[in-house]
Amino acid sequence: MARSYLFVPGDRPERFDKALAAGAGHVILDLEDAVAPESKQQARDAVAAFLRADRPVVLRINAAGTPWFDADVALAARTGVAAVMVPKAQSAAALAGLLRAAPQARLLPLIETAAGLAAVHEIAHAPQVQRLVFGSIDFQLDLGIEGDGEELLYFRSRLVLASRLADLEPPVDGVCTALDDAEALRADALRARRLGFGAKLCIHPRQVPVVEAAFAPSAEEVAWATRVLDAAQAAHGAAVAVDGRMVDRPVLLRARRLLGR
Repeated sequence: MARSYLFVPGDRPERFDKALAAGAGHVILDLEDAVAPESKQQARDAVAAFLRADRPVVLRINAAGTPWFDADVALAARTGVAAVMVPKAQSAAALAGLLRAAPQARLLPLIETAAGLAAVHEIAHAPQVQRLVFGSIDFQLDLGIEGDGEELLYFRSRLVLASRLADLEPPVDGVCTALDDAEALRADALRARRLGFGAKLCIHPRQVPVVEAAFAPSAEEVAWATRVLDAAQAAHGAAVAVDGRMVDRPVLLRARRLLGR
């Protein structure tokens, strides 16, 4: 399960290989927000030339209803596209339309509007959705919300809940715009992990190692999980305590999940 998704503008092909070398779980070749309207065709051509089966990437297409949508969807059907990130996802019907043109595509719907959040359970249960993605900046703009902390807590939790009910991988949190503040990024990523997210969007290669570390179990967590499993095994089903706390079934399952990650 990927912990980081790194954006790279589709019209900057000189950055594609560098992005792949950054260590992100997935690289997103972006045809949408990162590309000016006059450069859309140039970006599509650059991505088409780069796509190859042995280096799969995620493709963020332009939204339905834009002049570039149809050509983007045709590109999404090409070999080398591991998944399609769908901006302004607002209904399962729209996703179904995309799948008719690219039937093998795995989908990463971006929830970034009030309408998208209202339909989040429907979207999460749509065919071939891999995981939900929170487009937090556009979401704030759509709802007139100022602030990325407790102001968005309810909405983030809605994505986590919808993902679990649809048996999806944990959702992907939105970007942190602090490019030169590793501590702010780390705090942002750790908050997302505590809320139940499993990954985060990145907008620069130097964000990737911080995000990867935040979503990976720490050495302390691994040591705790190991102690729990060792104690449970030694107890042969009897009640047992670790670090002064009772180990019951949920604690045991959490320890197993941590070590599995």
